[in-house]
Amino acid sequence: MNDFFQTLSVSPLGEIFVVVLGLIWGSFFNVLILRVPDDKSLMPRSRCPKCMAPIPWYLNVPVFSYAALRGKCRECKAHISIQYPLVEIATAVLFFWLYLHFGLGIRFLSYSILLSLLLVISVIDLYHQIIPDEMSLPGIVIGFVFALLTQDITWSESLLGILLGGGIFLAVAIGYEKMTGREGLGGGDVKLLAMIGAWLGYKSLLPVVIISSALGSIVGLSIMAIQKKDFKSAIPFGPFLALGAVAYLFWGPYLLETIFPQLP
Repeated sequence: MNDFFQTLSVSPLGEIFVVVLGLIWGSFFNVLILRVPDDKSLMPRSRCPKCMAPIPWYLNVPVFSYAALRGKCRECKAHISIQYPLVEIATAVLFFWLYLHFGLGIRFLSYSILLSLLLVISVIDLYHQIIPDEMSLPGIVIGFVFALLTQDITWSESLLGILLGGGIFLAVAIGYEKMTGREGLGGGDVKLLAMIGAWLGYKSLLPVVIISSALGSIVGLSIMAIQKKDFKSAIPFGPFLALGAVAYLFWGPYLLETIFPQLP
């Protein structure tokens, strides 16, 4: 098995393999995005959300089926959300990017799980403004285990990442609520940062928070200006935390050396 992955890592077949893998998993992630927030079972076969007609396997091919059907259900002609091919393509791109950065092996497996969780959580948060515990809590445990396996960070850095990641946002959330009388950061954001800390270690937390806060501020202010809303408007923060984590995963050493050299 190791020889198989080593062969893929040095051949064009590796690139094809990870892209196809990403498309397939992206299709499954759409199922998670649709069903997890409503506590629905993942087992029943896919159906059109409008007419409930079962979708045969040959019309469930990632991206290609959507293109062939021109974004419409074959039975009722209802519009199919562009989310489906976008999530599939995004997963394939992320997996390909990971492959170029880490090759195939334990690190690819570890970070493909992290990026998959971040992607699914981000889309759910955009739609429902919730971050399901079913994603973040197991992600904390899995991240700590993979920290031991990959040895990119030590177990203590991972544990500190969990404790500080959850603690930082918990303190901010409590302080904001006491000062304003309303909730600013949800418990889901607290658990998500703890999950990121488990995978990337405590050194990632400051860069991730700064990057996500900057992006969130820019997007939030732009939306408020365009839609003429006030500062009380709720904007999901999970996607920005996810973007900060992705930036740190691929450019962490650069960020630490050039922007945050004071971190121990």
